[in-house]
Amino acid sequence: MLFSSHQKIYISRDVTFVENLPFYSKTAVQGESTSEHQPWESSWQSWLETPRENPHNSTTTHDQSIQQPQSAILPTSSQPFESSESSQPQSAESPRHPSAHLLQPLISPLPQLAVDNLNVYRRRRTGEQIEHGTQPHVQETEPNLSSCEDNTGMDSLASVEFMVPSVDDSNKSIAERKGVRSCTTHPIAKYVSYDSLSSSYRAFVSFLDNLHVPNNIQEALGHPEWKRAVHEEINALEKNDTWVITDFLQGNDQLDSYGIDYLETFAPVAKLNTIRILLSLVVNLDWYLYQLDIKNAFLNGDLEEEVFMEVPQGLDLNLTGNKVCKLKKSLYGLKQSPRAWFDRFAKAVVRLGYTQCQADHTLFLRTSQAKKISLLIVYVDDIILSGNDEEELQKSRKGIVVSQRKYTLDLLNETGMIGCKPVDTPMDPYKKLGSVENSVPVNRGRYQRLVGRLIYLSHTRPDIGFAVSAVSQFMHNPTEEHMDAVFRILKYLKMTPGKGLFFKKSEYRNIEIYSDADWAGDVTNRRSTSAYCSYVWGNLVTWRSKKQSVVAGSSAEAEFRALANGICEGIWIKRVLKELGVCSPSSILMRCDNQAAISIAKNPVHHDRTKHVEIDRHFISEKVTSGSVELKYIPTRQ
Repeated sequence: MLFSSHQKIYISRDVTFVENLPFYSKTAVQGESTSEHQPWESSWQSWLETPRENPHNSTTTHDQSIQQPQSAILPTSSQPFESSESSQPQSAESPRHPSAHLLQPLISPLPQLAVDNLNVYRRRRTGEQIEHGTQPHVQETEPNLSSCEDNTGMDSLASVEFMVPSVDDSNKSIAERKGVRSCTTHPIAKYVSYDSLSSSYRAFVSFLDNLHVPNNIQEALGHPEWKRAVHEEINALEKNDTWVITDFLQGNDQLDSYGIDYLETFAPVAKLNTIRILLSLVVNLDWYLYQLDIKNAFLNGDLEEEVFMEVPQGLDLNLTGNKVCKLKKSLYGLKQSPRAWFDRFAKAVVRLGYTQCQADHTLFLRTSQAKKISLLIVYVDDIILSGNDEEELQKSRKGIVVSQRKYTLDLLNETGMIGCKPVDTPMDPYKKLGSVENSVPVNRGRYQRLVGRLIYLSHTRPDIGFAVSAVSQFMHNPTEEHMDAVFRILKYLKMTPGKGLFFKKSEYRNIEIYSDADWAGDVTNRRSTSAYCSYVWGNLVTWRSKKQSVVAGSSAEAEFRALANGICEGIWIKRVLKELGVCSPSSILMRCDNQAAISIAKNPVHHDRTKHVEIDRHFISEKVTSGSVELKYIPTRQ
């Protein structure tokens, strides 16, 4: 269609897809590949290059092919309706359309192989036929191939009547007629379900799924919500009187340098083990629970050092000369900002009557005259409030679920594993990771970033703790073998994206710890791996998997060291509960699946077998004798 006013040509063309061939070639990892080369290109190109006779001189061949019509669909070895070298040249006298070169594939003769196997079916019946319940007359006629020589092209197929299906889908939408198509045989919809969620929580999860976090400032300014947040940050800087403009002095050219602009940067953050212990107490004692996020938290920290900063870009002050910003408050990006913020926060809450706990310095506790407890725990600029100093409870009576479902789905999407085939285990039980000679190295930065995200995910996924601990040992020199192990963890996460921790209410008031060891599991240096997990009042709160520092001479020695690590964790948990004012049983239940390790702890006679672990033996024996730890055997299968 030609519009003379705009001098633009709009051309509409039909496209035929071969539906029994994948549009992209399949791969083992993602399920698709965006390669431009298609599987049918080679076969179609080879058909074009095959020498054939001129259609004008091959009527005998046409007649032979028509005598035996085929009922198969278009063969996968050729692509229909493409231009060919054997097209009939246009005469010089015939008029030529301005865009005839674009319509060339439509007026070219049909490929011989495609016509021989062509059988087209009409999709629906007419309304009159459906009303009378009659089947139309089916007649197959021989296509007039000679008509392909002129410009009528595909009009020759109009004289052919074909099979008519018995189902009328004329009232259905195109999407319903085509059905649901997927780019992978393992869509994520099979492993993500919202059926068991309440309506309000389902809406909340859907909102999180649609939330997009920009990667840079340019992308953030393109969204109204994030642009508004950027302006709020700038207004907060000006409102808090963060800096003052001054002249740049010589000798201040080293900005924010250790020993000059700051000395100490350590700032405590809440232990996630403490948070999980707190969640277990909240469920069992019916405490309230709130979470707060402090906006511009670092701007509340007072600087003790003299720090200068370049004038930010975009700050319209019409400055002349060599001007800089002298900081009066701590700022995001300064290494001493977290410490300055936490120091001021700690002093403020202590003045309000809170006491800083010694088991975790980010935990603050206050007891009222009515023996009511209120506590808060700080993780950088996030604060958790809890206690029983409130009458109205705002939580579920069944328990608390902690899950990183959105984080898992975002990780799968960003790594291109959203369409991968899932697996049932995070690690191959019959394969040991190690340094293999002549192995192909991979990008170290990408490997470290990916493993780092898995470490953060393991805070709520103890089922991947051991596998993540194994792949994190090769951060310095990762290879394809190690990257495959990381991909296996991602495939396992595809199978279970919504798993997490459930803190339920229980009448059980004990502290239980389970310990185990993988003896000589490291194929590189034959060191063993210690592991333990602890339960507070029936809820899993802490777990750890770590390689031992020395080689164990026997499985009993490896189990004994793991036993000592578990007892240390139990003593710390008991100390936290004591500072929270929660009564705990006098003894810690320590369960181990190695009877030799239990025998060594209870019998101090085995000197030749325990001289390698002399300190751990005395430590465990002292705790068992005093009654603070109770050792019990548990079979490995349990």
